[in-house]
Amino acid sequence: MQTIDIARRCAELNAVNDANSAYVLALHQGGLAPEERMEAAVYLLRMGGNYRIAYTQFVQLYHEGQFQEECLNVMTQAFYQPNVKLMKSRYEKNCAALAKYPYLFRRDFPKFEELLLRFYPFDDNGYLPFKPEQQEFGGYVNYNDPVVSRNFFKDLENPILAQDVYSQYELEYLYDNVRLSEDIGRENHLYLHYTSWEVFCAHLQVLNLRDLLKQKKIVFLFGAELDRYPIDFKEMYGIDYSQYPVKPIGIKDIHRLIWHTQFSSDNGGDFFNEVFDSHPNLLCMPSVMMDNVEEIIQSYRTSFADAEQALAEGRSATASSKTMAKLFWDKGRTDKDIVAGMFLDQTDYMKNLDHGARIAPALFFQPHFSNMIYDMTHDEKGHTTLLCDQYDRIRNSSVFKAFKYVKTFTPMRRITTSYAATLRWMIEKRDALKAKDGSKTVIPDMVMNRVLNRSFMIDPEDRLYRDSVLVRFEDGKTNPRATFTALAAFLDIPYTESMTYCSERGIHDVETAEGNVVGFDTATVYRTYDDYATDDERAYIEFCLRDAYEFYGYDLHYYDGGPVDEERVKQWLEGFTGINSRILMSWENNVLPDAHVHINGGAVGTGLDDEFKVRTTEAIQEKNDAVRLKLATRLIGQLYFMNKNGQPLRMMPKLELDPALLDQPLYH
Repeated sequence: MQTIDIARRCAELNAVNDANSAYVLALHQGGLAPEERMEAAVYLLRMGGNYRIAYTQFVQLYHEGQFQEECLNVMTQAFYQPNVKLMKSRYEKNCAALAKYPYLFRRDFPKFEELLLRFYPFDDNGYLPFKPEQQEFGGYVNYNDPVVSRNFFKDLENPILAQDVYSQYELEYLYDNVRLSEDIGRENHLYLHYTSWEVFCAHLQVLNLRDLLKQKKIVFLFGAELDRYPIDFKEMYGIDYSQYPVKPIGIKDIHRLIWHTQFSSDNGGDFFNEVFDSHPNLLCMPSVMMDNVEEIIQSYRTSFADAEQALAEGRSATASSKTMAKLFWDKGRTDKDIVAGMFLDQTDYMKNLDHGARIAPALFFQPHFSNMIYDMTHDEKGHTTLLCDQYDRIRNSSVFKAFKYVKTFTPMRRITTSYAATLRWMIEKRDALKAKDGSKTVIPDMVMNRVLNRSFMIDPEDRLYRDSVLVRFEDGKTNPRATFTALAAFLDIPYTESMTYCSERGIHDVETAEGNVVGFDTATVYRTYDDYATDDERAYIEFCLRDAYEFYGYDLHYYDGGPVDEERVKQWLEGFTGINSRILMSWENNVLPDAHVHINGGAVGTGLDDEFKVRTTEAIQEKNDAVRLKLATRLIGQLYFMNKNGQPLRMMPKLELDPALLDQPLYH
C-alpha cells in the first residue's frame, strides 16, 4: 500500500492526526500526481495539518500550471482575505503620514484596490507577493529579516543615498545609524531613491514608515527625481546646518554591534584587531576576557547604586568619567550602554574616532575566553548536536541581546597550523610542562579540542549568526587589500586608510603580543610548527574536518582523501606521539607528585609509587584514544549536524574576494 493510500484510509477512519502525518510523508517522498498533491494540500489545510506544507504545494502547483484557478481561490480565501483589512489599514496610515511629509514630492497615491502587488502572508514573518496583472507569485520575502544586505556606508563623503530599500529591518537600520544633520553641522539627510513609485506604494501594505518620519531625516526620491540629490537645504528651505556645532558621539548613539568571534586559540584574532584599530567609525579595542566584561558591568552597577544611595543621604557622589556621569542620570541604562561607555572611556583607543561622521560608530567587540570547548551529542538517527558553554554565555548575554543590529565575522586559520601553534604557545609561553608558581597546569587533548570545534557551522535560527561571514587568516595576510575591502563591505563600514596597516592605539606595526609577527608579515601563514604536531595527528584532524577544509578552500596536506575505516583510525592514533607525550608529561610533572592516595574517602598517603603512576598515565592515554576512536568512527559516514530543534546546521558563508584586487594567488 502506498503512503497516499494509507493517508486516505486514515482520513476515512477520521484518524485526523495520522492522516495529516501520512499526507506530509507522502509529499516528502515525492512522485505524486498533481491531483494527489492537491488532495494532500487541501486535507492538511482543512484538517489543521502543517499549513506551510499545504501553502507550498498550492504555490508549486500554481507555478506548474496545475489547478491554477482552484489554488488561487484557496490561497486567497485562506491566507489573503483574513489579512487584507490589516494591510489596507497599514497602507492608508502610511499614505496619510507621507502626504504630510515635507521631503516627499509626490501625493498621487493609488487606491488600495489598484496596487500592483498583493501580499499573501506565508507565516508570522513573511509574504509571497502576487502580481494581479501578470497572475504571478514571487518568492518568499521576510521584510524583517535581520540582515544588512549591502554596503550602505561605503562612501561617507556625501549624504547616504540608498536605492530601492524594501526591507523594514534595513530601513530602520539606516534611520537609526545615519546621524541628524543638526548633530554633525552639515547636510546629512538619508536619501531613499526608488525606481518605481507604483512598486513603492504597493509595499506600503507591509512596511511601517510612520515611525521613520518623526525626525524628518529621510528624503524620498522617485525615478528622475534623483537629479535633486543632494538638496541644498539652505537655498531650498532656508536651513543652514553649518550653524550647529558637532555633537560628540554618545552612549545612546551606539546601535550596532560587530561581533568578532573567537574561533579558537592562535587563530589570528589579534591580527584582525590590529587592522580594525583606530577605524574612525568603530569603537574598537583588543579582545577582552568575557569574565572581565561581566565584572566591569557589575562594578559599574554597584558604583551607580552607591552613588544613588549617597545622593539620597545628602552626600556627594563622584563618577569615574564624564561618560559614566551622563549614564548615571539615565535611569533606563542597560548593560549594553555600560559596555559602550566603557569603550568610549578608553581615550587611547578612541582618539581617532570621527565625532563628525555621517554615521554612528559600531561597537567592535571580541569577548575572549581562555578556550572554546565544544562537545557533541548523538541520537539514534545519526544526528549530531553541537554544545558549547562559552557560546551559550554569549547567546544569553544581556549585552548581545540588547543590540538590534548585529554583524558577525569569524577568522579561521588552517586548523592543523592553529592546533600546533596553540600547543607551542602552551609549552613555550605558559610553561605548561613544568609546575610553576604553584600552578597545576595539565595539557588537554588539543587534537580533540580542535576536531570537536565546529563553530563554523551556524544555526539558521540563531540571530547572532544570521548575518555572518567567515574570513580566512591566510587571505588577510597574503591579500590584505582584497580581504579587508570585502570585509569592510560586509560589515557596512568604509574601507579606510586605517585598514591598510596594523596598529594598536594608532601606533603602526607594533608587536602587540610577544612573539607575534608585525603587520602583514606572511611568515605565520607558512609556518607548520612541525616540532609540535605529528603527521598522524594532523591527518586525523583533516579527516574529521574534511568538510570544512573543502568548503573554505584549504587543500588536504596530511590526509590523502582516501577511504577510512576503524583500522586506519587506529593507525593514526598510534602516531599521536607528540600530543600524548606532552599530556602525560604535564600530569607527571604537575599533578602526580602531589597526588593523595584515598581509601574509602580518607587520604592515606601523599605521592604515588612509580607503578601506580604508570598505571595512571596508561589509563589517561587509553581513555583519550577511546574517545578519539569513537569520534572518528562516527564521522566516517556522512557528516550531519543539527540544532537543538532538529534543524540542520549549515556552513558559515566564506568571505569572497574580488579577483581584480588580489595581490597574490589565493592560498590553499
